[in-house]
Amino acid sequence: MDEYNYLENKDPLGSKDIAAAAIKMVLTASRAEEKRLQAEFLAKGIRTAAVDCGGEFISSIMKIIERSVVSAKREGVIEGSHAEEGAVAGATREALTQIMPKALGLNVGGKIGIARHNDHVSVAIFFGIGLLHLNEVSVGLGHRVV
Repeated sequence: MDEYNYLENKDPLGSKDIAAAAIKMVLTASRAEEKRLQAEFLAKGIRTAAVDCGGEFISSIMKIIERSVVSAKREGVIEGSHAEEGAVAGATREALTQIMPKALGLNVGGKIGIARHNDHVSVAIFFGIGLLHLNEVSVGLGHRVV
């Protein structure tokens, strides 16, 4: 029985709630807002992390995945086991594949948001894509179970 909780602090939290948390983290405008939201989610039992990233899309893919895993470990979202690191890396790669059609050959810049509750891990990526001030925007979302 999967309820439509959407972070209203009713148990059980499911994959949709954790995905919503990752998306909210990726949309924060400042570090202060990010930390405030992180504390709110922690009070609900959701561990979160966010990290900025960018560069030429193709050459940055490995760096984006690495930053996602390192950030998740640093913020205590995962403990660093092979399975947990693989879940974050896989969810990040899934989110990147959703952005790829718009980003190939262009520069990207934005944020990665990661959220976890129990066995649900979600990674959201929000990027501005383009050249100079001629940007498109895109969001990708991946989910894994640990």
